[in-house]
Amino acid sequence: MSEDIITLLRENVIQGRKTAEDEGIDADMSGPGVLELTNLAIEKGIPPAVIVKDGLTAGMHVVGEKFSKKEFFIPDMLASAEAVGAAMEILRPLLEGSGAQSKGKFAIATVKGDIHDIGKNIVATLLKGSGYDVVDLGIDVPTEKIVDYVRTQKPQILGLSALLTTTMVVMAEVIGALKEAGLRDSVKVVIGGAAVSQDYANEIGADAYCADAFEAVSVLENLVRA
Repeated sequence: MSEDIITLLRENVIQGRKTAEDEGIDADMSGPGVLELTNLAIEKGIPPAVIVKDGLTAGMHVVGEKFSKKEFFIPDMLASAEAVGAAMEILRPLLEGSGAQSKGKFAIATVKGDIHDIGKNIVATLLKGSGYDVVDLGIDVPTEKIVDYVRTQKPQILGLSALLTTTMVVMAEVIGALKEAGLRDSVKVVIGGAAVSQDYANEIGADAYCADAFEAVSVLENLVRA
């Protein structure tokens, strides 16, 4: 019974069905969605860590593979990510109560002058589902605010997003400001967005570049272990 619930949960993540009312990729799919199945799994005594690992994370892994093969597109990925994010809100108190430790504090922001947030939101949601303590600083975030957050809240990793070539230069400004404040060595800086690349990450001294949200998950795993 428990395995059946987890299997259904994983499939509904892949289908992007947050609730029973939602249609999935397969239009004829019905029954409980991710939220209902998460609650059912809790009621049946399935450990929260198993729900996350074998249900939510396993489902998103399949979504990532399908996205990389162009079988899924951004709306499909976003639907699955939102379903996982909603399920994690239900599970978070249980995970904290079980003594499960956060993988680390991750702060993310779209830099000053840029108001695009779809990519940022997907990254934030996936990383929450992967066990990180995620703080979303928002869009069009001034460099001073980012530096102040790093100074006072001490995240292990800082994610910077920019969609425009006119705003990607602000990423370099943020790294420069962190150096001036004596904070650069205290935080790993990861950049992403349509405007940037690995070459640009190397040029401005970022610690890593992420091509998409799924790559961000694996990149952070490596940074945390480093």
